[in-house]
Amino acid sequence: MPVAGDLFSQQESNRRKSSWLLIGFIFFFAWVGFGGDAALYLLTADAAPGDYRHGAPVVGIVATLVAAALAWASWQWGDRQVLWATHAMELVHPGTPAQQQFINVVDEMVIASGMPRPTLYLVPDTDPNAFATGRDPRHAAIAVTDGLLDALDRDELQAVVAHEMAHIARQDTQLMTLVAAMVGSIALLSDGLGRFLWHSGRTGASAARALGGRGSRNVVSGAFVLVAWLATLVLAPLVSRLVAMAISRKREFLADATGAQYSRNPAALASALEKLEASRMPTAAVGRGAAHLCIVDPADRRFQRWKGLLGDVMASHPPVEERVRRLRAMAGRSG
Repeated sequence: MPVAGDLFSQQESNRRKSSWLLIGFIFFFAWVGFGGDAALYLLTADAAPGDYRHGAPVVGIVATLVAAALAWASWQWGDRQVLWATHAMELVHPGTPAQQQFINVVDEMVIASGMPRPTLYLVPDTDPNAFATGRDPRHAAIAVTDGLLDALDRDELQAVVAHEMAHIARQDTQLMTLVAAMVGSIALLSDGLGRFLWHSGRTGASAARALGGRGSRNVVSGAFVLVAWLATLVLAPLVSRLVAMAISRKREFLADATGAQYSRNPAALASALEKLEASRMPTAAVGRGAAHLCIVDPADRRFQRWKGLLGDVMASHPPVEERVRRLRAMAGRSG
């Protein structure tokens, strides 16, 4: 069946990309660590006796080991990190009719999709939004904000849940959860390494200046390596977020289409997206590092309205008006 074949190929593609993402993450921090070691070694190679000389590549070894540990932790517990960061609370016993309705529509979409039942979470935020996370369908979770339960009717809520179930079925959540965890790790470790090596670099630069004309070749080489290293360190958080945005944009259209198949009501998802887009409040509980997980951008959505290359680069989601247009077309064809 074409739909099933597409689903399985998408799952395999996401698993492959997740593996490459983990490998690339480790190699990136290996470069950051060993590149910093190389710069410090060259800058301090000809230092006077008693001055600081950088010898063993301690920074590179530590950075690589820490990156490997973080990659493993992101693979195993990245979903928990995302849920913890958003202050999400597991929904076990519904306390309101809206929460019970949420449970009911999830159970319906579990039957429609043939997927295991995800764990349900509530995010204490008045802005309407939702996201799914988890490394595989057996360890998946769907989280919605309090504002979403208040803003949508039953059909619209069902359509949003179907959209998130589609992300789980395609194993988008595995890839996007890894990206969310690693974006935060890159920002944190880049800042930490920057502080450490900046202090060490000042020590090395002082020693190099004290040499006068001696060792100038090492100093020049070290300066070039240091500039390349600093550029990598500064640009890494920005590049990682742009990668996360690109991953999200490519998957939202597919999740919209698959979710509409589950709910058999593309018009309801179109209506829900219009309501979410109309909200002018940011989803404060969701940080920029996890923005690509949400059904709509949790931050300022003005970038989604920009046309052309700049909008494509800066927006974490495709334009809502384009998503709505496609869903309305699906509703017209089904009608």
